[in-house]
Amino acid sequence: MTISVHTLKPAEGSTHRRKRIGRGLGSGHGKQATRGHKGNKARGQVNPNFEGGQTPLHRRLPQLRGFKPVNKKVYALINVGALQSQFEDGAVITPDLLVERGILRDLHHGLKVLGGGDVTRKFTVHANKISESAREKLEAAGGKVEILENV
Repeated sequence: MTISVHTLKPAEGSTHRRKRIGRGLGSGHGKQATRGHKGNKARGQVNPNFEGGQTPLHRRLPQLRGFKPVNKKVYALINVGALQSQFEDGAVITPDLLVERGILRDLHHGLKVLGGGDVTRKFTVHANKISESAREKLEAAGGKVEILENV
């Protein structure tokens, strides 16, 4: 037997009739129309959040107060004491150098230098932000601070 366009048909068992629900007893899906007996599911739409009488999830969870700012900036933080122990006198410290040396893992939105610890060496620090105490300590030791543009 040769195969041609007019003799093609799907493989045995690969096609199924469409389930026509609620079209009379002769359809095989009449009377309750596959919805079972009585109850909310048989009669209409069920609220997707309804949990069968159990206290719903939205009432079990605590009400969190406040809000989360959408545009919050997160800065990588480092203290001047850490710079003192990691760099030699006269070093130029940039955010990329700190990541390269493994002192910081991620810069997030930039670098902020804080005033924890003491400084005796002269550094030139490039940072996006710096605290007043850190600036005073660096400049008192003879160093310089350069503020970078925020990204």
